Amino acid sequence: MLPLSLLAQQRTKIILQHAERGSSNAGTKASYFKKPIFRHLNAVMTCDSAVLYQEKNTFEAFNNVHIVQGDTINIYSDHLVYDGNTKIAHLTSNVRMIDKESVLTTNILDYNMGSKVGTYVEGGKIVNKDVTLTSKNGYYFSNSRDAYFRYNVVVVTPESRITSDTMRYNTLTNWSYFYGPTNIKGKGDNLYTENGAYNTKTEYAYFGKKNLYTNASKSLKGDSLYYDGKAGYGKAVRNIIFKDTADKTVLYGQLGYYYKADERALVTKNAYVGMGTKDSVTVNKKLVPDSIWMGADTLETQMVLRKTLKLIEFPVLKKDNELGEEEKPDPKSAGVKKGAALARNKATAQASPPAQPKKKLSRKERKALEKAKLNGSAVGVLTDSLSKDSLLKIPGADSLLKGLAKDTTLLKKADSLANTKAAKDLLKAVKPGDVRKADSLLKKNPVVRKTADTLLKKGSAALKKAATALPKKGALSAKTDSLLKKGLPKDTVPPNPADTVKTRSIKAYHHVRVFKSNMQAIADSLFYTAADSTLRWYGNPILWSQGSQQTGDTIYVRLKNNKLNTLQVLENGFMVNVNADSAKFNQVKGKLITAFFKDGEMSNMFVDGNAESIYYTRDKDSVYTDMSQTVSARIKILFKNKEISDLLTIKDPEGVRIPVKELTEEKMLTGFIWRPEFRPLSKKEVIMGKAKAKPGSTKEKSTVKKITVKNGKAVETIINKAKNLAPDSLKKEVALPDSVSNFSRKIDSLRKKMPALPIKPGSVPAKVDSLGKKLSPVIKKADSVLKKDLPAPLKKQ
Repeated sequence: MLPLSLLAQQRTKIILQHAERGSSNAGTKASYFKKPIFRHLNAVMTCDSAVLYQEKNTFEAFNNVHIVQGDTINIYSDHLVYDGNTKIAHLTSNVRMIDKESVLTTNILDYNMGSKVGTYVEGGKIVNKDVTLTSKNGYYFSNSRDAYFRYNVVVVTPESRITSDTMRYNTLTNWSYFYGPTNIKGKGDNLYTENGAYNTKTEYAYFGKKNLYTNASKSLKGDSLYYDGKAGYGKAVRNIIFKDTADKTVLYGQLGYYYKADERALVTKNAYVGMGTKDSVTVNKKLVPDSIWMGADTLETQMVLRKTLKLIEFPVLKKDNELGEEEKPDPKSAGVKKGAALARNKATAQASPPAQPKKKLSRKERKALEKAKLNGSAVGVLTDSLSKDSLLKIPGADSLLKGLAKDTTLLKKADSLANTKAAKDLLKAVKPGDVRKADSLLKKNPVVRKTADTLLKKGSAALKKAATALPKKGALSAKTDSLLKKGLPKDTVPPNPADTVKTRSIKAYHHVRVFKSNMQAIADSLFYTAADSTLRWYGNPILWSQGSQQTGDTIYVRLKNNKLNTLQVLENGFMVNVNADSAKFNQVKGKLITAFFKDGEMSNMFVDGNAESIYYTRDKDSVYTDMSQTVSARIKILFKNKEISDLLTIKDPEGVRIPVKELTEEKMLTGFIWRPEFRPLSKKEVIMGKAKAKPGSTKEKSTVKKITVKNGKAVETIINKAKNLAPDSLKKEVALPDSVSNFSRKIDSLRKKMPALPIKPGSVPAKVDSLGKKLSPVIKKADSVLKKDLPAPLKKQ
């Protein structure tokens, strides 16, 4: 054991390998050296001067301290205290620790030679290639290349800036790990997390706690976020919220994807979206905003260029109730016209020489100027028809242009007289590119011929060659226009704002569900864009509003000022309307159905193209009297208090009216659909879908509501339902007593005796109550029969 202990002691001793000078002090048991070289374990330490305490196995070094450990670590400082027993080097003042490609700088550093761990607590910085990292406290592990940072951590890269409370960074892999509130700010976006990882080189990221991604007005939340910064791609898992505050759009779901370049978000698994409107709904006696909620298997939202969308115009009513579209604004607005004019003026000013100052001219000079003007106009017609490059390619044209260019006085005078009547007439007569016509006009017009003859004589041969060399009419003009556009300054053609304007679009796929307090719908797919504020339903859409159900191939609902404005059903349109206290189905069908809303409620409707209808009229006591079945080119429907108040046939009507008492069966138009069981009744049903019945359950909802008979009107409603909905089944299953057949007449007689019969419960005379009690067994039996014949419940709209 003794040799082993001695060997261990020798290994921990600090060895003085070399020194220029040395001295010792017996009292302090210290040795003083100049430019010593110490060795301990696998490290070599040098400095300008040092004091060695051999018994304590420590030394203190001053100035130009340098520690070399292996072939990877170099540490520099102005001062060092080293303990060979603990193997800890305490370095102060201008400390630099270099580990291959990483450099750590600080004022105070404790470095353990054994574990190769460096620690600073008064601020430090690590620089690794393009990454700069600073913090108050830091711990660097040389073996694993991991660095732990605490308090005021800041990481700066060319693509991002990271601020954190607690972080671990690996200088070899470039991965950062976060254990506290952290922000990663990129170019225009920001990622927040309280637990995650980010690679400063590849820009991959994962976040697992309180995550939030923001980009301008858009944000994305999720329990887990994955992000690829270079690809601009993000993925979110569980409890996803994608929000855009600019247009008040919020997407929810359990799995989502975000594409930065396309500004597109895709959400699946319980996906739904909320859109704010200006409609209000009363909740707990308070008015709250009435949002539109949409759910589907998959939801996609994106910012797209407005010019790429096919927008839908709002229908409006014109004279004689004719439908039309809103008048489109003039695309050439005053601002655009003004901008184009200014641009043309600017281009002209740049191309033309400065105007000569006005001065009094003699008669001879005025005549010369008139000739020059006409000559200049003729030349202008010819030269404007050709681009400079294409004209120079024509044989003889080069010499003509050079000759004209020399006569600068003539051209300046011609330019100053550009507004004479003769020149205007010539310019109107000659189209760009038509040199032959210009030549013939010049020869036929004696005035112009005389004034232009002197100039054209010199270039007549060249002009004839140019005329024969010209392409067909219009071809050169198009080429010239394109060349001129290329040569014009950038500001001469004002940009169209619609080319850069972006707008929000929403797409929904499969099992689409929509809920709003005054509108509900289902469909296979949906498209919405804020550019025209129109919801478009496709794939067997069904829409409910008030007591009406709309079906067709395609349904459009338009919002105006964030309120319901119009509804259109395209192809195979079918509307079914049921009053709140009745089971009579008012029906309308046609090729196109157009409805208008007022204050959130349907006000009127137009049915066009082979319009058919079945409508039940009621008297002032709301008792059904007649059924009208009509066919016409057009039908107009008026609504009042959420019910049909009148139905008007327009253009070649044909029809028949039958008293309700004579009806033997319920009348249905071809294509009749009534599916209230699919109607979303709440935001919850939009998110989760309709609740499915439990397997093996035999309990069904009653078709006819069990109404406690309190007044004559309620009793009559029940009897009408029992008689009209399933008369054949009732005859087989229920033997109605004689009192039932005469019940209606008894009620009428009671009404005559009591014209002001109250409707409130408990206020009806005892005679009506007793009749209702007598009928209750009959009503229960009728209810059980109707369950079998009409399984779809008739819910109160």
